[in-house]
Amino acid sequence: MHILIYGAGALGQALGCMLAADGHRVTLVIRKRFIDTINRGGLHVGGIFGDYHIEAGRLSLTDSITGADGSSFGAILITTKSYDTAAAVSDLATLTDCSCPVVSMQNGCGNVELVEAAFGIDRGFGARVITGFEIVEPGHVTISVSADDIHIGSCRPGVIPEDAARIAGVIGASGLPCRAVKDVHQSLFAKLLYNTALNPLGAILGVNYGRLSESEGTMRIMNAVIAETFHVITAAGADLPWETAEQYQEFFYRALLPATYDHRPSMLQDLEHGKPTEIDAFAGYVSKSGKKHGIATPHCDMLAELIRFKEQEGPSALALKN
Repeated sequence: MHILIYGAGALGQALGCMLAADGHRVTLVIRKRFIDTINRGGLHVGGIFGDYHIEAGRLSLTDSITGADGSSFGAILITTKSYDTAAAVSDLATLTDCSCPVVSMQNGCGNVELVEAAFGIDRGFGARVITGFEIVEPGHVTISVSADDIHIGSCRPGVIPEDAARIAGVIGASGLPCRAVKDVHQSLFAKLLYNTALNPLGAILGVNYGRLSESEGTMRIMNAVIAETFHVITAAGADLPWETAEQYQEFFYRALLPATYDHRPSMLQDLEHGKPTEIDAFAGYVSKSGKKHGIATPHCDMLAELIRFKEQEGPSALALKN
Protein backbone atom coordinates (compact mmCIF):
# COMPACT_ATOMS: atom_id res chain seq x y z
CA MET A 1 0.00 0.00 0.00
CA HIS A 2 1.14 3.56 -0.71
CA ILE A 3 0.61 5.53 2.52
CA LEU A 4 0.88 9.30 2.84
CA ILE A 5 1.75 10.50 6.32
CA TYR A 6 1.05 14.22 6.58
CA GLY A 7 2.92 16.17 9.24
CA ALA A 8 5.55 13.62 10.18
CA GLY A 9 6.88 14.53 13.60
CA ALA A 10 7.78 11.83 16.11
CA LEU A 11 4.62 9.75 15.60
CA GLY A 12 4.60 10.17 11.83
CA GLN A 13 8.27 9.32 11.43
CA ALA A 14 7.94 6.22 13.62
CA LEU A 15 4.88 5.07 11.68
CA GLY A 16 6.59 5.75 8.36
CA CYS A 17 9.73 3.84 9.29
CA MET A 18 7.84 0.82 10.61
CA LEU A 19 5.41 0.70 7.68
CA ALA A 20 8.24 0.99 5.16
CA ALA A 21 10.17 -1.75 6.99
CA ASP A 22 7.09 -3.94 6.52
CA GLY A 23 7.22 -3.41 2.77
CA HIS A 24 4.84 -0.52 2.21
CA ARG A 25 5.55 2.48 0.04
CA VAL A 26 5.58 5.53 2.30
CA THR A 27 5.57 9.26 1.58
CA LEU A 28 6.25 11.58 4.51
CA VAL A 29 5.20 15.22 4.42
CA ILE A 30 7.87 16.46 6.79
CA ARG A 31 9.65 19.64 7.82
CA LYS A 32 12.65 20.60 5.72
CA ARG A 33 15.07 20.38 8.65
CA PHE A 34 14.61 16.57 8.76
CA ILE A 35 14.81 15.83 5.05
CA ASP A 36 18.56 16.13 4.49
CA THR A 37 19.41 14.13 7.63
CA ILE A 38 17.08 11.25 6.75
CA ASN A 39 18.13 11.27 3.11
CA ARG A 40 21.76 10.90 4.24
CA GLY A 41 21.45 8.40 7.07
CA GLY A 42 17.99 6.90 6.88
CA LEU A 43 15.47 6.70 9.71
CA HIS A 44 15.75 4.64 12.89
CA VAL A 45 13.05 3.76 15.41
CA GLY A 46 13.84 2.06 18.72
CA GLY A 47 12.17 1.39 22.02
CA ILE A 48 9.57 -0.89 23.52
CA PHE A 49 8.37 -2.38 20.22
CA GLY A 50 11.83 -3.23 18.90
CA ASP A 51 14.32 -1.67 16.51
CA TYR A 52 13.57 -0.65 12.92
CA HIS A 53 15.77 1.01 10.33
CA ILE A 54 15.06 2.27 6.83
CA GLU A 55 18.03 3.11 4.64
CA ALA A 56 18.38 6.46 2.91
CA GLY A 57 16.24 6.60 -0.20
CA ARG A 58 13.64 4.06 0.96
CA LEU A 59 11.23 6.79 2.04
CA SER A 60 9.78 9.53 -0.13
CA LEU A 61 10.29 12.81 1.74
CA THR A 62 8.68 16.12 0.83
CA ASP A 63 7.60 19.35 2.49
CA SER A 64 4.71 19.87 0.06
CA ILE A 65 2.02 17.79 -1.65
CA THR A 66 1.71 20.22 -4.55
CA GLY A 67 1.42 18.22 -7.74
CA ALA A 68 1.11 14.85 -5.97
CA ASP A 69 -0.98 12.14 -7.63
CA GLY A 70 -3.84 11.57 -5.20
CA SER A 71 -4.93 8.39 -6.95
CA SER A 72 -1.73 6.61 -5.87
CA PHE A 73 -2.49 6.71 -2.14
CA GLY A 74 -4.19 3.83 -0.37
CA ALA A 75 -4.48 5.74 2.91
CA ILE A 76 -3.63 9.16 4.34
CA LEU A 77 -2.62 9.49 8.00
CA ILE A 78 -2.65 12.98 9.53
CA THR A 79 -0.10 13.26 12.34
CA THR A 80 0.25 17.04 12.70
CA LYS A 81 -0.25 18.85 15.96
CA SER A 82 -3.92 19.57 16.60
CA TYR A 83 -3.53 23.31 15.99
CA ASP A 84 -2.49 22.51 12.39
CA THR A 85 -5.46 20.25 11.61
CA ALA A 86 -7.47 22.83 9.67
CA ALA A 87 -4.49 23.74 7.48
CA ALA A 88 -3.63 20.07 6.90
CA VAL A 89 -7.19 19.20 5.89
CA SER A 90 -7.37 22.19 3.56
CA ASP A 91 -4.09 21.19 1.91
CA LEU A 92 -5.06 17.54 1.51
CA ALA A 93 -8.37 18.52 -0.04
CA THR A 94 -6.42 19.89 -3.03
CA LEU A 95 -5.18 16.40 -4.01
CA THR A 96 -6.63 15.43 -7.35
CA ASP A 97 -8.27 12.05 -7.99
CA CYS A 98 -7.93 11.07 -4.34
CA SER A 99 -10.60 8.80 -2.87
CA CYS A 100 -8.71 6.93 -0.13
CA PRO A 101 -9.56 7.03 3.59
CA VAL A 102 -8.13 9.91 5.65
CA VAL A 103 -7.29 9.20 9.30
CA SER A 104 -6.72 11.84 11.99
CA MET A 105 -4.15 10.35 14.39
CA GLN A 106 -3.83 13.49 16.49
CA ASN A 107 -4.16 14.45 20.12
CA GLY A 108 -7.23 16.04 21.59
CA CYS A 109 -10.82 16.41 20.43
CA GLY A 110 -12.29 18.24 17.44
CA ASN A 111 -9.91 16.91 14.78
CA VAL A 112 -12.09 14.07 13.48
CA GLU A 113 -14.94 16.51 12.91
CA LEU A 114 -12.74 18.61 10.60
CA VAL A 115 -11.72 15.49 8.64
CA GLU A 116 -15.34 14.40 8.29
CA ALA A 117 -16.43 17.85 7.10
CA ALA A 118 -13.74 17.88 4.39
CA PHE A 119 -13.81 14.27 3.18
CA GLY A 120 -17.21 12.91 4.17
CA ILE A 121 -18.39 10.32 6.63
CA ASP A 122 -17.27 7.40 4.47
CA ARG A 123 -13.68 8.63 3.97
CA GLY A 124 -13.12 10.29 7.34
CA PHE A 125 -11.64 8.29 10.22
CA GLY A 126 -10.14 8.96 13.62
CA ALA A 127 -7.46 7.23 15.65
CA ARG A 128 -6.58 7.33 19.31
CA VAL A 129 -2.88 6.97 20.04
CA ILE A 130 -1.87 6.58 23.68
CA THR A 131 1.79 5.76 23.11
CA GLY A 132 4.85 7.93 23.77
CA PHE A 133 7.05 8.93 20.81
CA GLU A 134 10.04 11.28 20.95
CA ILE A 135 12.60 12.47 18.42
CA VAL A 136 15.89 11.86 20.23
CA GLU A 137 17.81 13.48 17.39
CA PRO A 138 17.06 14.00 13.69
CA GLY A 139 16.66 10.59 12.11
CA HIS A 140 16.16 8.75 15.41
CA VAL A 141 12.78 8.26 17.13
CA THR A 142 12.19 6.34 20.34
CA ILE A 143 8.95 4.75 21.55
CA SER A 144 9.15 4.85 25.32
CA VAL A 145 5.74 3.87 26.71
CA SER A 146 2.31 2.64 25.66
CA ALA A 147 -0.89 2.40 27.69
CA ASP A 148 -2.94 0.60 25.03
CA ASP A 149 -3.27 -0.32 21.35
CA ILE A 150 -3.94 2.34 18.75
CA HIS A 151 -7.70 2.54 18.10
CA ILE A 152 -9.01 3.35 14.61
CA GLY A 153 -12.66 3.98 13.86
CA SER A 154 -15.16 5.61 11.57
CA CYS A 155 -16.77 9.00 11.99
CA ARG A 156 -19.98 6.94 12.17
CA PRO A 157 -20.21 5.22 15.58
CA GLY A 158 -21.43 1.66 15.84
CA VAL A 159 -19.77 0.16 12.77
CA ILE A 160 -16.31 -1.01 11.74
CA PRO A 161 -15.92 -0.27 8.02
CA GLU A 162 -13.63 -2.41 5.91
CA ASP A 163 -11.19 0.50 5.51
CA ALA A 164 -10.81 0.87 9.28
CA ALA A 165 -10.11 -2.84 9.71
CA ARG A 166 -7.67 -2.81 6.79
CA ILE A 167 -5.65 0.18 8.03
CA ALA A 168 -5.59 -1.17 11.59
CA GLY A 169 -4.31 -4.47 10.24
CA VAL A 170 -1.56 -2.78 8.23
CA ILE A 171 -0.36 -0.71 11.20
CA GLY A 172 -0.55 -3.69 13.55
CA ALA A 173 1.45 -5.88 11.16
CA SER A 174 4.18 -3.21 11.06
CA GLY A 175 4.82 -3.63 14.79
CA LEU A 176 2.58 -1.01 16.42
CA PRO A 177 -0.34 -2.73 18.19
CA CYS A 178 -3.54 -1.44 16.57
CA ARG A 179 -7.17 -2.45 16.31
CA ALA A 180 -10.37 -1.17 14.74
CA VAL A 181 -13.15 -0.10 17.11
CA LYS A 182 -16.86 0.64 16.76
CA ASP A 183 -16.73 4.03 18.50
CA VAL A 184 -13.48 5.96 18.14
CA HIS A 185 -15.14 9.03 19.68
CA GLN A 186 -15.43 7.13 22.95
CA SER A 187 -11.73 6.30 22.71
CA LEU A 188 -10.83 9.93 21.99
CA PHE A 189 -12.85 11.22 24.93
CA ALA A 190 -11.21 8.63 27.17
CA LYS A 191 -7.83 9.90 26.03
CA LEU A 192 -8.97 13.47 26.72
CA LEU A 193 -9.47 12.45 30.36
CA TYR A 194 -5.98 10.94 30.48
CA ASN A 195 -4.16 13.72 28.65
CA THR A 196 -5.88 16.60 30.41
CA ALA A 197 -5.05 15.14 33.82
CA LEU A 198 -1.36 14.57 33.05
CA ASN A 199 0.03 16.60 30.17
CA PRO A 200 -0.47 20.24 31.28
CA LEU A 201 0.39 19.64 34.93
CA GLY A 202 3.50 17.62 34.03
CA ALA A 203 4.57 20.38 31.64
CA ILE A 204 4.10 23.12 34.22
CA LEU A 205 6.05 21.22 36.88
CA GLY A 206 8.64 19.84 34.46
CA VAL A 207 8.24 16.20 35.53
CA ASN A 208 7.32 12.86 34.00
CA TYR A 209 3.84 11.42 34.45
CA GLY A 210 4.77 9.08 37.28
CA ARG A 211 6.05 11.85 39.54
CA LEU A 212 2.57 13.38 39.53
CA SER A 213 1.21 10.33 41.36
CA GLU A 214 3.76 10.63 44.18
CA SER A 215 2.29 13.74 45.81
CA GLU A 216 -1.09 14.09 47.49
CA GLY A 217 -1.27 17.67 46.24
CA THR A 218 -0.78 16.84 42.58
CA MET A 219 -3.16 13.89 42.89
CA ARG A 220 -5.85 16.22 44.25
CA ILE A 221 -5.35 18.50 41.24
CA MET A 222 -5.52 15.56 38.81
CA ASN A 223 -8.67 14.25 40.46
CA ALA A 224 -10.30 17.66 40.15
CA VAL A 225 -9.30 17.88 36.48
CA ILE A 226 -10.71 14.40 35.84
CA ALA A 227 -13.99 15.36 37.54
CA GLU A 228 -14.33 18.54 35.45
CA THR A 229 -13.45 16.77 32.21
CA PHE A 230 -15.80 13.86 32.92
CA HIS A 231 -18.65 16.28 33.65
CA VAL A 232 -18.07 18.15 30.38
CA ILE A 233 -17.87 14.96 28.30
CA THR A 234 -21.09 13.52 29.71
CA ALA A 235 -22.87 16.87 29.37
CA ALA A 236 -22.08 16.73 25.65
CA GLY A 237 -23.93 13.40 25.45
CA ALA A 238 -20.87 11.27 24.79
CA ASP A 239 -20.60 7.69 25.99
CA LEU A 240 -17.75 6.55 28.22
CA PRO A 241 -16.86 3.08 29.54
CA TRP A 242 -17.13 4.40 33.13
CA GLU A 243 -20.31 5.53 34.85
CA THR A 244 -18.60 8.01 37.19
CA ALA A 245 -15.43 10.05 37.39
CA GLU A 246 -14.43 8.01 40.44
CA GLN A 247 -14.58 4.79 38.41
CA TYR A 248 -12.29 6.35 35.80
CA GLN A 249 -9.89 7.53 38.52
CA GLU A 250 -9.53 3.98 39.80
CA PHE A 251 -8.69 2.73 36.28
CA PHE A 252 -6.39 5.71 35.66
CA TYR A 253 -4.21 5.10 38.75
CA ARG A 254 -4.32 1.30 38.49
CA ALA A 255 -3.70 0.75 34.77
CA LEU A 256 -2.94 3.85 32.71
CA LEU A 257 -0.53 5.88 34.79
CA PRO A 258 1.78 2.98 35.75
CA ALA A 259 2.07 1.98 32.07
CA THR A 260 3.28 5.47 31.13
CA TYR A 261 5.10 6.30 34.38
CA ASP A 262 8.37 7.39 32.72
CA HIS A 263 6.86 9.42 29.87
CA ARG A 264 7.83 13.08 29.60
CA PRO A 265 4.78 15.15 28.59
CA SER A 266 4.68 16.12 24.92
CA MET A 267 3.60 19.55 26.08
CA LEU A 268 6.80 19.85 28.13
CA GLN A 269 8.86 18.85 25.09
CA ASP A 270 7.10 21.54 23.04
CA LEU A 271 7.78 24.21 25.65
CA GLU A 272 11.43 23.19 25.87
CA HIS A 273 11.78 23.70 22.12
CA GLY A 274 9.88 27.00 22.08
CA LYS A 275 7.01 25.50 20.10
CA PRO A 276 3.26 26.06 20.51
CA THR A 277 1.50 23.43 22.60
CA GLU A 278 -1.78 21.57 22.09
CA ILE A 279 -3.31 23.05 25.24
CA ASP A 280 -6.46 24.11 23.36
CA ALA A 281 -7.11 20.46 22.50
CA PHE A 282 -6.82 19.40 26.18
CA ALA A 283 -7.53 21.67 29.15
CA GLY A 284 -8.46 24.52 26.80
CA TYR A 285 -11.01 22.28 25.09
CA VAL A 286 -12.56 21.33 28.43
CA SER A 287 -12.62 24.97 29.52
CA LYS A 288 -14.32 26.11 26.30
CA SER A 289 -16.81 23.22 26.36
CA GLY A 290 -17.56 23.88 30.01
CA LYS A 291 -18.57 27.44 29.23
CA LYS A 292 -20.80 26.17 26.41
CA HIS A 293 -22.63 23.80 28.78
CA GLY A 294 -22.63 26.06 31.83
CA ILE A 295 -20.17 23.88 33.76
CA ALA A 296 -17.49 25.40 35.98
CA THR A 297 -13.99 24.11 35.15
CA PRO A 298 -11.66 26.17 37.40
CA HIS A 299 -8.76 23.70 37.42
CA CYS A 300 -8.75 23.26 33.64
CA ASP A 301 -9.09 27.04 33.21
CA MET A 302 -6.01 27.62 35.37
CA LEU A 303 -3.90 24.92 33.69
CA ALA A 304 -4.73 26.35 30.27
CA GLU A 305 -3.77 29.88 31.32
CA LEU A 306 -0.51 28.74 32.92
CA ILE A 307 0.53 26.85 29.79
CA ARG A 308 -0.31 29.84 27.62
CA PHE A 309 1.87 31.99 29.88
CA LYS A 310 4.76 29.54 29.47
CA GLU A 311 4.26 29.57 25.70
CA GLN A 312 4.59 33.36 25.69
CA GLU A 313 7.67 33.30 27.91
CA GLY A 314 9.45 30.69 25.80
CA PRO A 315 12.15 28.22 26.91
CA SER A 316 13.63 30.78 29.35
CA ALA A 317 10.61 30.26 31.63
CA LEU A 318 11.54 26.60 32.03
CA ALA A 319 15.13 27.47 32.88
CA LEU A 320 13.94 29.27 36.01
CA LYS A 321 13.16 25.94 37.68
CA ASN A 322 16.73 24.64 37.27
